[in-house]
Amino acid sequence: MGDKATIIVQSGDYDKLYSALIIANGALAMGMEASMFFTFWGLQRLKKGQLEKGPLSKMHFMGLGRWMVKKRMKRANVASLERLLEDYVELGGKLMACDMTMEIMGIRKEDLREDLISDYCAVGSYIQEARESTITLFI
Repeated sequence: MGDKATIIVQSGDYDKLYSALIIANGALAMGMEASMFFTFWGLQRLKKGQLEKGPLSKMHFMGLGRWMVKKRMKRANVASLERLLEDYVELGGKLMACDMTMEIMGIRKEDLREDLISDYCAVGSYIQEARESTITLFI
């Protein structure tokens, strides 16, 4: 096993995506390798213009909860999802898009942020990444 973190990003919820990116960037900052496998609703967030569109996982309050969280994060100088995603890729993080999800949900490569995606692959690629990892998470 290597010094590596692998995260399945299945949720498209705003707060869960933040958690996944913060953990992945933290792993990279600590000298680890990091891979994120985006599937189902998580993959929806990698569509052009959709990164910040997800609802909160709890206390959504018809959009008010998300607005409040965004406002508080801005006040606390927390990096945006866009910044975290760009930093992750710039620091060498691997972004994997599930091709089965793409087929099921009718998502084409050109619908996604192709500039950031390292690999379009199936579950076997995730398993190989996880097999080599000391940390695996499902978010």
